[in-house]
Amino acid sequence: MSNKILRKLFLGFIQVHILYHAYKEPFFGSWMMEELKEHGYNIGPGTLYPILHSMEKEGLLVREDKLINGKIRKYYSITKEGIEALKEAKKRAKELYEEIFK
Repeated sequence: MSNKILRKLFLGFIQVHILYHAYKEPFFGSWMMEELKEHGYNIGPGTLYPILHSMEKEGLLVREDKLINGKIRKYYSITKEGIEALKEAKKRAKELYEEIFK
């Protein structure tokens, strides 16, 4: 499999992972980087924040800036559209998993 295809595939996995955690509770970027690292995705802020911003532009996430210990921290939450996208992604991932691991 070419690196380009793998990169697109992993980007999709990362986005579903982000939606899943945003559904559970609001999160901030550095926490998400650590969470993704635990699953083998070593991405930095230069990769994560453009993903978050694009998901925000697409209406999947909404950002809220909070002042924490004198610093602005950006928290991301899922939107109704994001919930629908997550449901569809889970459904399709389950169908694919069941097909390829029979």
